[in-house]
Amino acid sequence: MTTPVDSDPDPTDALSPLPSRNGSGVPARGRLRFCYGPMDCGKSTLALQIDHNHARQGRRGMLLVRHDRSGEPRISSRIGITRGATEVGADTDLRQLVRREWVAGRHLDYLIVDEAQFLSAEQVEQLAELADEVSLDVYCFGIATDFRGRLFPGARRLFELADELQPVQVEVLCWCGAPGRFNARVADGEVLREGDTVVVADTVPGVVENTSSPHWETEVATLRYQVLCRRHFRLGDLGPATPRHGQLRLT
Repeated sequence: MTTPVDSDPDPTDALSPLPSRNGSGVPARGRLRFCYGPMDCGKSTLALQIDHNHARQGRRGMLLVRHDRSGEPRISSRIGITRGATEVGADTDLRQLVRREWVAGRHLDYLIVDEAQFLSAEQVEQLAELADEVSLDVYCFGIATDFRGRLFPGARRLFELADELQPVQVEVLCWCGAPGRFNARVADGEVLREGDTVVVADTVPGVVENTSSPHWETEVATLRYQVLCRRHFRLGDLGPATPRHGQLRLT
């Protein structure tokens, strides 16, 4: 009578651990990183730069995005750099995205996730699982707090689970010159304190996209975002009524 022998892990199974990289017998592990900051601090630019650097070293990655400012499945930087990406839906299982790549013979070394604040807590947990179980390096980029100054659910879970937390170092200033941390939602010259958590809009009057409905509905409205320091966010003080160029869209 023979004893059954376990077969080798299926290399296309996204939940099968990779072999050790250092010969110690301990499976290699990936890292889950969260780079965060207010609008205009260069998160999307940094995401694309990291992808470029890894690709130059022969590593293969996958770009993911949730609600990019362009309304398209891409990662777009305000300085004009843009790359196509896979749109993450509310019910997307990120482990299955990776598995499909492996089944197609496209091994992945890393993931780049932009607008990660819009992920669900469960999707963040899936990213942590991919880092731990299949050794993917996961780079997430996003805003920490919403227009009310409260943590997005996805950002909260990233703060709880990430191996590394890194504020983006490009300083964004309030109109008063103090460091800006809060993304105020502004309508008709007033800072809004209530409303849907996810509304993507220009920082000048323009198109508003409300993502609380099953399909994004667009309408023309006077709605924009402005970065403020804590004091002026609390006071709702938008400063002198002068044109502000450069703050294009919520990211």
